[in-house]
Amino acid sequence: MDLYEYQARELLEEADIPTPRAIFAQNSHDVAEATKTIGFPCVIKAQVKIGHRGQAGGVKIAHNLDEAILLSEQLFPMTIHGHKVNGVLVAEAKNILHEYYVSISVDRTSRDYDVLATANGGTEVEEIAKAHPESVKRLHIEPLEDFDLDAAKRMAEQIGFYHADGDQAARILLNMWKAFRDTDATLVEINPLAKIGDPDDESSKSLCALDAKISLDDNAAFRHDGWKRFVDPNAGDPLENQARALGLHYVHLDGQVGIIGNGAGLVMSSLDAVAGAGESQGTGIKPANFLDIGGGASAAVMAESLEIVLSDPEVNSAFINVYGGITSCEDVANGILEAISSINSIRPIVVRFDGNKAKEGLRILATANNPHILVAETMEQAAAKAAELAANNKGDAR
Repeated sequence: MDLYEYQARELLEEADIPTPRAIFAQNSHDVAEATKTIGFPCVIKAQVKIGHRGQAGGVKIAHNLDEAILLSEQLFPMTIHGHKVNGVLVAEAKNILHEYYVSISVDRTSRDYDVLATANGGTEVEEIAKAHPESVKRLHIEPLEDFDLDAAKRMAEQIGFYHADGDQAARILLNMWKAFRDTDATLVEINPLAKIGDPDDESSKSLCALDAKISLDDNAAFRHDGWKRFVDPNAGDPLENQARALGLHYVHLDGQVGIIGNGAGLVMSSLDAVAGAGESQGTGIKPANFLDIGGGASAAVMAESLEIVLSDPEVNSAFINVYGGITSCEDVANGILEAISSINSIRPIVVRFDGNKAKEGLRILATANNPHILVAETMEQAAAKAAELAANNKGDAR
């Protein structure tokens, strides 16, 4: 999950990394209100999940209220490198004396964590590396290394934060590491980390993170309920956003058979079975999604999953493939009936149960005697039936 700058700032502030005062605004009225707190001059920064905003005209400096409103109204409708602007950040303008770049990221090649830094910040580090490779320092933090303040001080000395307070640079490095580790991030980047203040007043000089980019590991979302605050309802696939908000593992695909299973391997096998059935039947039918309800799924989880799958207008049938282990097929059956009772747009649902409480689950479905529910013994039979139903477009209840 890539964060907007205003969201990344929240995590930096929570990690005690200095940042300028700033307020997120979604319209010109919000901008006007923000300037009452921030003051002038201030920086108006378009919020997009991509770099090179400044070169694209997405960062402006306002010296008074009229200018702030005018500049923000120019930024709101912008699209930068294919990304629609999602509000602006009204930030306190700082007197910059020097700029640095520093980032911590996952290095999958060396299987550790990469610290990249240069005293030539403010621009893309790739450009710096090409023009002045000797100025870019690359250091590593081992996965089991005890990275403490002493280690951060040694690293700050190796990086060379020229013209800056080495102790403060070390504390920022340590806090970046804590933010990176504690949030399960794959990238924490500050560019620029700036030395700010009055050039004639040594006591006023300090380091401050003027811009930040943070990416979080989606696979760790279950450990961070707070990530719900970072979900952008206006970005990405709406069904995936809806599923993510419910804690479901859903990927929207371009097909006609909605698929639900427990366990990634079983769901992947179900996708392959449906695709193979569509090919052998000569219909070109494909899976419409990947949805893993995980182990121990309740009736409520099953109901939520089926509601999401059937809310896709391209889905003509659904295939539910559950092997009961921790998950009880009895609970899954109850969840199916619960979902059907509240969904207006029902399509044929093919069910294959095996394992824990499979007989009980099938008995519940048989007793319900719902014409929309069909049962198959094997995954291959269920996939073939779901593909056939989707091809025949028998979702008449829509």
